[in-house]
Amino acid sequence: MALSLDREAYYRRVKRLYGNWQKGEDDYANVDAIVVSVGVDEEIVYAKSTALQTWLFGYELTDTIMVFCVDKILFMASKKKVEFLKQIANSKGSENANGVPAITLLVREKNESNKGNFEKMIEALKGSKNGKRIGVFSKDKFPGEFMKNWNDCLSKEGFEKVDISAVVAYTIAVKEDGELNLMRKAAAITSEVFNKFFKERVMEIVDADEKVRHSKLAESVEKAIEEKKYLSGADPSTVEMCYPPIIQSGGNYNLKFSVVSDKNHMHFGAITCAMGIRYKSYCSNLVRTLMVDPPQEVQDNYTFLLQLQEELLKELRHGVKLCEVYAAVMDVVKKQKPELLNKITKNLGFAMGIEFREGSLVINSKNQHRLKKGMVFSINVGFSDLTNKEGKKPEERTYALFVGDTVLVDEDGPATILTSVKKKVKNVGIFLKNEDEEEEEEEKDEAEDLLGRSSRAAALLTERTRNELTAEEKRRAHQKELAMQLNEEAKRRLTEQKGEQQIQKARKSNISYKNPSLMPKEPHIREMKIYIDKKYETVIMPVFGIATPFHIATIKNISMSVEGDYTYLRINFYCPGSALGRNEGNIFPNPEATFVKEITYRASNMKTPGEQTVPALNLQNAFRIIKEVQKRYKTREAEEKEKEGIVKQDSLIINLNRSNPKLKDLYIRPNIAQKRMQGSLEAHVNGFRFTSVRGDKVDILYNNIKHALFQPCDGEMIIVLHFHLKNAIMFGKKRHTDVQFYTEVGEITTDLGKHQHMHDRDDLYAEQMEREMRHKLKTAFKNFIEKVEALTKEELEFEVPFRDLGFNGAPYRSTCLLQPTSSALVNCTEWPPFVVTLDEVELIHFERVQFHLKNFDMVIVYKDYSKKVTMINAIPVASLDPIKEWLNSCDLKYTEGVQSLNWTKIMKTIVDDPEGFFEQGGWSFLEPEGEGSDAEVGESESEIEDETFNPSEDEYEEEEEDSDEDYSSEAEESDYSKESMGSEEESGKDWDELEEEARKADRESRYEEEEEQSRSLSRKRKGPAHSSSRRSSHSRSPGRSSGPPKKKRK
Repeated sequence: MALSLDREAYYRRVKRLYGNWQKGEDDYANVDAIVVSVGVDEEIVYAKSTALQTWLFGYELTDTIMVFCVDKILFMASKKKVEFLKQIANSKGSENANGVPAITLLVREKNESNKGNFEKMIEALKGSKNGKRIGVFSKDKFPGEFMKNWNDCLSKEGFEKVDISAVVAYTIAVKEDGELNLMRKAAAITSEVFNKFFKERVMEIVDADEKVRHSKLAESVEKAIEEKKYLSGADPSTVEMCYPPIIQSGGNYNLKFSVVSDKNHMHFGAITCAMGIRYKSYCSNLVRTLMVDPPQEVQDNYTFLLQLQEELLKELRHGVKLCEVYAAVMDVVKKQKPELLNKITKNLGFAMGIEFREGSLVINSKNQHRLKKGMVFSINVGFSDLTNKEGKKPEERTYALFVGDTVLVDEDGPATILTSVKKKVKNVGIFLKNEDEEEEEEEKDEAEDLLGRSSRAAALLTERTRNELTAEEKRRAHQKELAMQLNEEAKRRLTEQKGEQQIQKARKSNISYKNPSLMPKEPHIREMKIYIDKKYETVIMPVFGIATPFHIATIKNISMSVEGDYTYLRINFYCPGSALGRNEGNIFPNPEATFVKEITYRASNMKTPGEQTVPALNLQNAFRIIKEVQKRYKTREAEEKEKEGIVKQDSLIINLNRSNPKLKDLYIRPNIAQKRMQGSLEAHVNGFRFTSVRGDKVDILYNNIKHALFQPCDGEMIIVLHFHLKNAIMFGKKRHTDVQFYTEVGEITTDLGKHQHMHDRDDLYAEQMEREMRHKLKTAFKNFIEKVEALTKEELEFEVPFRDLGFNGAPYRSTCLLQPTSSALVNCTEWPPFVVTLDEVELIHFERVQFHLKNFDMVIVYKDYSKKVTMINAIPVASLDPIKEWLNSCDLKYTEGVQSLNWTKIMKTIVDDPEGFFEQGGWSFLEPEGEGSDAEVGESESEIEDETFNPSEDEYEEEEEDSDEDYSSEAEESDYSKESMGSEEESGKDWDELEEEARKADRESRYEEEEEQSRSLSRKRKGPAHSSSRRSSHSRSPGRSSGPPKKKRK
């Protein structure tokens, strides 16, 4: 069997089982052995026997008998299951090494009565302690011949049977970390299905006034768990319902988990929904009541129910008895609302794990068991048979309220809720408007009619908006946590890296000749002519009558000109102070030495008598040859530079098997040669090999692949396999970190010259053919990927971009669709490709986020601060919220601002003085709110260039005030220009102060004797002053905090 068994978990858990048995109380301690037998019964979902098997082995083993004696353990099962159990059988000499008895495995015979095996087990039972009392799970009764024979055999021997269900349940109830993670995941899936599917569906039903039966709605919830989008990334095959969802409304309520949704139509009143999802055998549970237009009394009762649940959570602590928890909740009911005492549910919850409901650990008035840290409970509090005084119809008069969650018991303090679904009245209440209110609304605002919304739709919309606001708040809270983590993590990382100072590489020193004897003895040199030694790539020039060699690398450029009778050859050399291209950091080995900057040679164009050639010919030849040698040298240098830092890859191990996964007729990008060529991609033992039709080979090893991406052809013209590599590889004389293999789907170009009819047969046929072609290619690529993943044992996993989360942006020159995958943000269809690994990202900053702009930019800052930041330009502003939501779900910190920042300068400042940067608050300078927020966002590029970068700067430049107001209309601009003449202090004054100032201005002017004139003048002056006050307080630019106005720098 290919299934693996967790040995450590098995030994850890068996040890716990034996430990509790040895120190057990009452019946448990007196048991001489434990017998667990499991048969085959499809109808039994939860049984203590199968739960114990799942707990020990991770799987259910049918037709298996387990006998636990004091000194030995016996397992009897079929041959296949025995093979599986051999993984935990002790090897010889290591018996009792794990503190548990040795295991004996017995193979069950199919045709015989297994008499011999039964006798061995009976013998072991008799030899364990007194050999009389055996512990069994008395409720578990499995059908079948095998189970009947075994039970008959036990009965014949006359063993006394003791039910140990409760004590074993108590042992299993405390969960280990691995189990808790599975339960957390199960709870997360339940929450997701409720929020994204059930709640939305109920809103749609109410909105459209649909008639839907409870049973149909329950079935749709069961179908929803087959869709990946509701499963938080879990594999659908590992997810199942704990029980069919229970949906009740319209006066018929039964607050138990054993009932089934009836076939009545859903009534728009109190709608209770209970659903539980099981993930990898571990259960979770959630109960909520959605209320449509609840009267105040119903809301009050519901609020009281939430108060009781809070009380229950406080009481669930390590060491407290379950009956004490129940009593504490009942005391609250007696004190505050005694009339609800007979309406409350009989118990308040139960322990949960592999089994949905643990019958021996129920929160009721009699249970004496104590709570332990690590136990998980499904707590459920409800009121049934409540009377709605405002109800007119029979189904409206009776209602029930029911709330439940999956919770984890902690050491002290309240239990932790694992199902994080909001349950306040505002989150579960759907408030509709009645007709009278509707009429009033119409009178108040006729514009509402133009929108054409029904009152219900409007109410639902506000309900959803309210929820969205809370989602935004939730996002902000999460971002605050991330900001703190980010600064701490970055500070720690930078201090660790501080010791690793980068050594700047010195410019390679090129020596022409190691000693004078290597100098060529050519006649040109003796004749003091310029000579080029191609072998040593050296130009030998006469300098003051001495032949002096200069390596070609020292020559920067060369020019030749003819002036009159003379030809001039000018040679410029590299020397300190001259720019060495873009990278000025090239350091000379000996910068203090004396350097020649340039040399000019002159030769006559006139032929002297007796000479065969003109003297200038030497300069012309020298110019030509120097250019050739220089070109050859530069080409070689460029190739060496490409190879520099290339990590040597292992050799590809070829699998000679013909059944290798293979894809034919693919193109490779970047091209190997000038012209693109087709070829085939084949998967071998440790990597891929692409072979072109010309015979070129490109090898990509699995261990060098950082991201393997599969871009399907949905909505694209090509279908792509893209590999983003950890270390660059060389082919086509260049280094590449991105290699992709693609094939075209359909025609990329369309002939517009053809005047076609939309129903043209040929066209329809061509479209049909293209659809088939797309489907065929997709299938071929998917099969290839599945085979490769199986071949590499899932070590290499292909990621598919999430098209739904994609957004447009321009990382390079053109706009393309950028799509997230589970670990990166990618675009594979355009060239050059764009791949950013999310784990390497420090934070994301959105620039130019302003009310009036249609686009914004996104800056990606990496954890490696020496790496240049990545800019994605021109992202539509409609994508901002979805991008924030996605980043938040990936635990990535994001900030936004209205200005574009000078990132080169910012990153240099951080790298130069990381301590100073983090002392000043680190990345918090990008936050739009908090201390000095206005300046932080509004800091302009020019300001950063003028001064050293100061994250906590609190002041503005005058010009920014104007530039930020550009979005206002022309009329507002003229208003603003008047206002800007006034001083900044005026903008925050009240009416009285302004009037006082106006009076002063009147007195100072020389019109006091003419009172009438002075009054009118005072009025005129007050006008602009007041409008100025209002404008300045309301016309703040978006993205800036609306705190008190700050004084400008003079």
